[in-house]
Amino acid sequence: MMEKERVLLAGGKRKGDEGFDSSMEELRELAFACDMEVVGEIIQNLEKIHVDLFFGKGKTEELKERMEELQADTVIFNEELTPSQTRNLERFLECRVADRSILIMDIFARRAKTKEAQMQVEMARLKYMLPRLSGLGGSLNRQGGGAGLHNKGAGETKLELDRRKIEERIARLERELAELVERRQNQRQKREKNEIPLAALVGYTNAGKSTVMNSMLKLLKTSTDKMVLEKDMLFATLETSVRKITTKENRTFLLTDTVGFISRLPHHLIKAFRSTLEEVLMADLLVQVVDVSDKNYEKQMTVTAETLKELGAESISVLYVFNKTDKLTPEELESIREKKADLNCLFLSAKDEGDIGKLTQQITESLFDEDVSLKLCLPYTESKWVPFLQENATVTELNYGEEKIEVTALCRKGLFEKYFKNSDFQVMN
Repeated sequence: MMEKERVLLAGGKRKGDEGFDSSMEELRELAFACDMEVVGEIIQNLEKIHVDLFFGKGKTEELKERMEELQADTVIFNEELTPSQTRNLERFLECRVADRSILIMDIFARRAKTKEAQMQVEMARLKYMLPRLSGLGGSLNRQGGGAGLHNKGAGETKLELDRRKIEERIARLERELAELVERRQNQRQKREKNEIPLAALVGYTNAGKSTVMNSMLKLLKTSTDKMVLEKDMLFATLETSVRKITTKENRTFLLTDTVGFISRLPHHLIKAFRSTLEEVLMADLLVQVVDVSDKNYEKQMTVTAETLKELGAESISVLYVFNKTDKLTPEELESIREKKADLNCLFLSAKDEGDIGKLTQQITESLFDEDVSLKLCLPYTESKWVPFLQENATVTELNYGEEKIEVTALCRKGLFEKYFKNSDFQVMN
């Protein structure tokens, strides 16, 4: 069995940073998700970040002593380091130096399963590496062209060659990802054509979005092969999963499980995963899952709201789902209920079947609140509309007469206006 990498966590606390402690705890969880062993942490109260070593010289020397004392292999900083800070620290500490950004990207790289997710992660890592190339070792400074003026590549350094290769790879990945985005947009247009509403599960990482989806699929007796991965760790879900939900009342909608948000998400990753998160922009309803048992849940809600705004999804209706209520005392739960009384929200435990039933009902009511009651009197030559309505609406009554078919259904407003508003077959109330 391979020994785990031993890591020391390092953080700089600035005045007024109330979220610092939770951010350091999150860094610990990120290291755990990367299968590392955290052997200690070192913190400095910072008035300003030092341009050369992030910490001051004295604290950096203390950090080196702690590294040797704890026999740590790597030090991980809680903020993104500049390329020069990383180089200087590695020279001074004589060990590998990483930061929060590369740690998150490592997790994404390990977990990405689909071709698109793998390409997005690779592109993010390459963009992160590009300005840091000169710190990757002395070998990069050697000449790549050999001796003599007759050699075509003479004078181009190994560093320049590597930089050019990375830039070419990024350009190729961007082209391939653009093709995948176009393909997915075509799939979305098909869904829009069928007028099937979409609810998107969004929220902070590890809030319980995948558990909510699986519990809903289980409640409605959906095949187990449709279940998504759920695990009590950060970033268990890295791909968008879309499932068709058909309720007991024969209402059909799509439910999508999205990648979780996190504070200080590397900007390269936000950009790289933008196409995946664009599924959110197509939603008729955002179901924001919140781990209400986490003492920092309000900060996590703020991070989610900021990320949604960055995506351009701030105008979509939101149903707040305060999850993991089973971990709260009745007094804690009541206090939060009072605080959030003005929100469109539901308190639940994703593991409780009754709670999931209420959530399914509330999502259904929100998605179908503008449904139109439709009555048709169809000649048999137009019987094609019967299976169409059975597929895309809720048929409440169906009678086959000698000459006509009578259909009563509830259908989406858009579908009604597109196909039936001016139809000769509609029976006006």
